[in-house]
Amino acid sequence: MSFKIIFTAGLAALTLPALAEAQMTIENAYARSSGPMARSGAAFMTITNSGDTDDRVTGVLSDAAARVELHTHIGDENGIMRMRPALDGFPVAAGATLMLQRGGDHVMFMGLTAPWRDGGEVIVTLLFEHAAPMVLRIPIDQDRPPRSGSASD
Repeated sequence: MSFKIIFTAGLAALTLPALAEAQMTIENAYARSSGPMARSGAAFMTITNSGDTDDRVTGVLSDAAARVELHTHIGDENGIMRMRPALDGFPVAAGATLMLQRGGDHVMFMGLTAPWRDGGEVIVTLLFEHAAPMVLRIPIDQDRPPRSGSASD
């Protein structure tokens, strides 16, 4: 057996487990700001991990704002919900779905580099602990109502 064959077989053995890792899909993504002159905005979406390995959204990149962060809402001692950076990201268990929605986990854009107009789009890259980064073209939809008439989407 030649070195080349051994190396190829060894490389295949190293890459096969990666094929069984997290397999992420994104659906229902949209972004919105609070108005035409807003300095901040947010993006919402459904992230599904159809793989057999737990994963985590670890970060987000975009040129659409000076700062782009993963954010969540946390209740304080008075029961008031406050938006905070999600420094550890968002877990997405194998076979599970994560909802990034209004009033909950979301992507936050601070210091927009240009006004967001209905029908435009925001380009972001989602980063994961295991899955490959995903580049998304997220439509801007200023008028999309929350799901089921609630403020949670």
